Amino acid sequence: MPRRADEMLLEEEREVLDRIAEFVVERGLGVPAILFLEMHRPLAGIGGHALLMASPFLGPIIGMPKVEALYRALTKPGGIDYLIGRIEELSGGREGSKG
Repeated sequence: MPRRADEMLLEEEREVLDRIAEFVVERGLGVPAILFLEMHRPLAGIGGHALLMASPFLGPIIGMPKVEALYRALTKPGGIDYLIGRIEELSGGREGSKG
């Protein structure tokens, strides 16, 4: 039986993805972010590894524990699904179904 995306993530990983979702929605970029994430879903693992390579630069800015949590979340199969779901939830649902 497949597990839900949020069951595969640790609490720390969920917190980092929640903060990203809040950041995106506060700026009114929910739909473009979802489109971007859906288009680049197959590259999420590579993006996670690129993030790990950039950790010497990002670590002092956002903190190494957050960089590592984001890396783990992006490389897990349900990480992108969880992030998309949180953006949709915070945006107030699916705007594409209005029409």
